Amino acid sequence: MNNLYALVKNECIKMIKKKRFYVIILILLALIPIFTYAQMKVAQNAQKQFGTTDWKVDQRQSINDMQKRLGSSRIPDEWKMNLKAQIEIATYYLEKDVNPSSPNAVTFTREFVKNAVGLFIPLIIMVISADIVSSEHSTGTIKLLLTRPVRRWKILMSKLITLVLFTSLVVLATGLLCYLISGSVFGYGGWDLPVFIGMQVNGGEVDFSHVRAVSQWLFIVMEFGLVWVSALVVALISLMLSVLVRSTAAGMGIMLAVLISGTILSNMVSSWETAKYLFMVNLELTDYLTGDTPPIEGMNLAFSLSVLAIWAIASLLVSFSVFTRKDIYN
Repeated sequence: MNNLYALVKNECIKMIKKKRFYVIILILLALIPIFTYAQMKVAQNAQKQFGTTDWKVDQRQSINDMQKRLGSSRIPDEWKMNLKAQIEIATYYLEKDVNPSSPNAVTFTREFVKNAVGLFIPLIIMVISADIVSSEHSTGTIKLLLTRPVRRWKILMSKLITLVLFTSLVVLATGLLCYLISGSVFGYGGWDLPVFIGMQVNGGEVDFSHVRAVSQWLFIVMEFGLVWVSALVVALISLMLSVLVRSTAAGMGIMLAVLISGTILSNMVSSWETAKYLFMVNLELTDYLTGDTPPIEGMNLAFSLSVLAIWAIASLLVSFSVFTRKDIYN
């Protein structure tokens, strides 16, 4: 146990020395104010357009716009089903007199993380995880590392624990910076505002029979839990690639291509049912909380969690199996 603690401490020091975590923080510090400003301009433009700050006016206009798009013959049928579901959900919030996008720091954080979980957060997780093993080859320390009087599984376990720790820190830092920066513009309230969960989308129809209202603070906790799961799966798959591919650039390139293709597939795979077993298509777990239409009909939260769990376990098995048998001389 002492050996493992020392190894984890050493890996954390190496991760900090790479300064990639600080680069991620700088990226967040640069991007979040931009999105905050954009959100502020949207609110100001809506006020100018409608002459009021009443969110109901904007909500009704949004519903009307979606209904007009629904009547267009150029929109594919699967997009029309998505629009129908969005119209039903927007109407439901209007009838219940609940503003789904109340301007405050908590709502901004919720929406930012929801939009970032599919690509942005996986990309920054990949930055810190894609070279955690392969970098040992590029620096020439792999032989020194594997010839130490420590079992190989403990060495990889220390890297895994470090990866889980920094993945958690990235998710936490994203939420904290979103809240602090956006709160300076929109205010730091909104924790007790109601959010509806339990909406079940089936094609273009939405089942509201299981809907219940929860406080936004509880919704944030559930949302960040799901974001952490998605981020962890990406980290574990990146770890596997780092073990399999000795080149850091190649490993990062493969993961980058996979994540970007997953974003594209999520918008195109409605008729390709087999694609629902790909981990990239299942990363946007937070969509299930708010009743967004899944990429492929029949997918739900339990299914996506199961698929991600299988990918995570398989990645760990491959990583430990290959690493403990790795030939360091060839």
